[in-house]
Amino acid sequence: MTLVIIGPVTKDLIIIEDDKTEKVGGANYYQSFVFEKFYPDYLLIVNASDESLTDDFPDKDKIHVIKKEDTHFFINHYPDRNNRDIRKQLSNFANIPILKSDLEDIMPSDVDAFVLNPLNRYDFPLETFEYLKSFDVPIFLSIQGLLRVPDIKVNENYTIKLDNFDELTHILSNVNTIFLDEAEKNIIGTDHDIDEMVITNGSQGSRIITNTETKIKPVKCNHIIDTTGCGDTYMAAYITQKLQSKTIKESGNFASQIATQKLQKPTHL
Repeated sequence: MTLVIIGPVTKDLIIIEDDKTEKVGGANYYQSFVFEKFYPDYLLIVNASDESLTDDFPDKDKIHVIKKEDTHFFINHYPDRNNRDIRKQLSNFANIPILKSDLEDIMPSDVDAFVLNPLNRYDFPLETFEYLKSFDVPIFLSIQGLLRVPDIKVNENYTIKLDNFDELTHILSNVNTIFLDEAEKNIIGTDHDIDEMVITNGSQGSRIITNTETKIKPVKCNHIIDTTGCGDTYMAAYITQKLQSKTIKESGNFASQIATQKLQKPTHL
């Protein structure tokens, strides 16, 4: 059986104070290194116009590119080198949805679970969520992208605003576990029927809410190199453990350790 991870690959510009670096990005990119190491039976499905972006992934043979007319672009600006919890983001807000018809002919016959990584509200229409739910396997969702809407235009890109929307409750009824941070938790509220909410809070650690709440302490990091993709790394590491029947506490502690390793790397694990 196969773990199927779906979402965009991106072109990223990382700015740390005045230092600029261009690189491949997107949640799928950072997660692929975790899955390659801890859950190697996976398939990545990405949407983009630039197929060369997959050259930097750990195993191109495990990637299927849905060819689209555009590619997501993000600018991640960390104005204070010593406080990576503060990030300013801009995006081109590419409108390249992943449709049910894009997936039907490429889906493996046996699926363990789905990991969904939308980067803006266009990426996953409701019909796609409903189609994936029909497989009757766990669905893990990073919610941040669904909340992103364009705010102020800056040259060819937009600053990002997070906002709730009416269809979200229906969308969330199709998934089992959502990953989000404390600010996003405040935006979506509590009126959702979710089995599990994994809430991260940067250097303050995380907490996991089911019928009870489990708090996960952060792992000390003495030398932060790059926080980009840290939350994605945490999410992937947590999922690898849950799919191997580890407890919430075990999975959260493992995810915290792996995310800290990512903090100390310039790109990925």
